[in-house]
Amino acid sequence: MNDVAFLDATAQAELVRKKQVKPAELLDGAIERIERLNPQINAVIRPMYDEARKTISAGLPQGPFTGVPFLLKDLGAMYAGVPQSMSTALLKDAVSPIDSELTRRYKAAGLVICGKTNTPEFGLVPTTEPRLWGASHNPWNLDRSTGGSSGGSAAAVASGMVPFAHANDGGGSIRIPASCCGLFGLKPTRARITQGPLVGDIMSGLVNEHCVSRSVRDSAALLDATAGSMPGDPYVAPEPERPYLKEVGADPGHLRIAFTRKTTNGVPLHPDAIAAVEDAAKLCQELGHEVEEAEPMVDGAALAQTFTDLWAAGNVWSIDLIASLTGKPPRADDFEILTWALYELGQEVTAARYLEAVSQLQMLGRTIAQFHHRYDIFLTPTLGAPPVELGYLASTTAQPMLAFERAIEYVPYTPVQNVTGQPAMSVPLYWTDAGLPLGAHFVAAYNGEATLFRLAAQLEEARPWAAKRPPVSA
Repeated sequence: MNDVAFLDATAQAELVRKKQVKPAELLDGAIERIERLNPQINAVIRPMYDEARKTISAGLPQGPFTGVPFLLKDLGAMYAGVPQSMSTALLKDAVSPIDSELTRRYKAAGLVICGKTNTPEFGLVPTTEPRLWGASHNPWNLDRSTGGSSGGSAAAVASGMVPFAHANDGGGSIRIPASCCGLFGLKPTRARITQGPLVGDIMSGLVNEHCVSRSVRDSAALLDATAGSMPGDPYVAPEPERPYLKEVGADPGHLRIAFTRKTTNGVPLHPDAIAAVEDAAKLCQELGHEVEEAEPMVDGAALAQTFTDLWAAGNVWSIDLIASLTGKPPRADDFEILTWALYELGQEVTAARYLEAVSQLQMLGRTIAQFHHRYDIFLTPTLGAPPVELGYLASTTAQPMLAFERAIEYVPYTPVQNVTGQPAMSVPLYWTDAGLPLGAHFVAAYNGEATLFRLAAQLEEARPWAAKRPPVSA
């Protein structure tokens, strides 16, 4: 089964279809790898082996990924009868009452869900070091962060536990861990995947669902299997012209690509981040695309303030909802330092101030939409630096907002697309001299996933990354 471990999900499903391997054998292999690797990485915080075996015994549906092992992030997609803690102590044993629609679609695709992955408390920061479950460790360097908030999923995939895993993205939480762990991670267009039935949207549309994967085709095929609205959604994304999997390998054409070495907040990029974006720009030019240096007009300070207002208000909503469900008034000791600091900050955000923030962010969306009239793609490094050391993105009692302030500097690009609703992807094209991955970040116009998948497949063919394996892996 270790020979199968680094095949992508599409290839594993093909083995099942040809009856060359049984779903139970794929599951047993994934369980063996999780049990062997997880003590070092701490990616999986809740095994679901019994549930997975029951799924196989009951008979799997015929779907694009029948029999392939899969992991759910412990935030977002609910699995009926299994706790979803969101890495907060008050919900450690809180059992989900139903499947989310996304979970139902995963099951219909034939996936065998065998565990839950680690995430920071409420997914608030771009690292995965929750007090409840402990830190996840990057398989490329165990002293480094996996990124967040889908860091557990990314570490699990990068180490070879499973070929891909559920992830979601409210400020870069698919793309950041993909960058840190050397994976492909695409955030779809806003509302591409429903968050129903219990949720309409989160923080006025900031949060999106999808996955982290080793191959471009897995991401495209999974999006085909899970995309779409459900009755009652507050808004829906436009329908694609054809399945996304058909875009993989299709000619991307002659793309107009703008790239930048500047940040919206004025913080200088790490030299490795500059090298990563320059390397990606050169590769795109060699592939025949028109590449020039340019960037949209973004007021970084204003963006940080308005984004923080939404983020803090959303945190108040989460904590107050928990209080109403548990009947326990919120207390600082129940939450991590940053979580409580954001809760107190969010209580200062009035309804009028929240709506003003939404209005300003919507205007930013219009500004950037104009930028994409000229450019098909906007290219940046995914992060301002390579994966940081564990503990760097931590607050203290003396500086309760320190983690958030450092996060704003570390993540200068990815939150913009959560604001505008555009699709964006982190592509693993660059490794530093120290052997750490640092993704190239490509942004398309709204509803532009097809363009991204075509370009991603071209980049994957030109600069294959599938053979790259971290020191801690199957």
